Amino acid sequence: MLHPKKLSTRLILLASLHCHLSVAAPFAYISNQLGDSVSIIDTAKRTVVDTVTVTGKPAGVAVAPAGDRVYISTPENQGFAVIDTQSHKVLNTVKVSAGALGITVAPDGQRIYVADWYANTVSAVSAKTLTVLQTITVGESPSGLVVSPDNRWLYVANRGSNSVSKIATDTLTVKQTTAVGTHPFGIIATQSGDRLYVANVESDDVTVLATATLKVIATIKVGNLPYAVALAQNDSRLLVTNQVDNTVSVIDTESFKCVAVIDVGEKPEGIATHPNDRLVYVANWFDSTVSVLDAKSLKTVDTIKVGEGARGFGQFFSK
Repeated sequence: MLHPKKLSTRLILLASLHCHLSVAAPFAYISNQLGDSVSIIDTAKRTVVDTVTVTGKPAGVAVAPAGDRVYISTPENQGFAVIDTQSHKVLNTVKVSAGALGITVAPDGQRIYVADWYANTVSAVSAKTLTVLQTITVGESPSGLVVSPDNRWLYVANRGSNSVSKIATDTLTVKQTTAVGTHPFGIIATQSGDRLYVANVESDDVTVLATATLKVIATIKVGNLPYAVALAQNDSRLLVTNQVDNTVSVIDTESFKCVAVIDVGEKPEGIATHPNDRLVYVANWFDSTVSVLDAKSLKTVDTIKVGEGARGFGQFFSK
């Protein structure tokens, strides 16, 4: 039995450790496609604390819900790499198919989904065994992927078919496909899972879909060549990267009106929201930086230098 004084000391140490862990900042994992690397940003310091070599022109990013693994799609290596978030080492490289690009992980962490740009398929991969469970035929040139918060549905933006496919995750079959704008790429679901927002690169707009019916609720005009989307401020703000304009459009999700246009780096692509739901990080391809935006003040608050050809396509934050 521990002496009361020793027990008290242990409890204090455990409490201190808990406080330390609870305030530990999330990390952002930015794929640098031209640099064949992933930059790891400590978001408390807004500094790159490590760079991991990932060959195969890394593009898509998905972080496991547990925060222990990061999955990076590698189109030239025909699959994805698995990074350990503690050691910052590549643990595995997984062959999937020739055109692996979009990647996401299920909310329960059990499956990784990889879109094949060339084969017009999505592969479901076991996160435990890293083997392909099933391959699903979708539309042409599938790109962005998102799983519903309840883990029942997988949504796929089919760039070449100008559509979004809805896949049942229990049977891994396509249940519905609906037309959206021209060349959809980035896609995101609300926290409640009732809506989807899809960035349409060639029609310069965002399609809003009701997930229950997959019917179009609204079409919102944004900037030139919108690429990817993020939600912030309790889903009240939608942020859209505009590649040619070097801007991010901010949309009020109640009125569907643009409330701000924020200047960022050159050719912004990937975008994701910090777990604090206020700061939004934007990967800028041409100047190899990440812009940090404040979704409340609607201003750029920092710029972080990363690797060459920052892509960051996907949900790149750890929780």
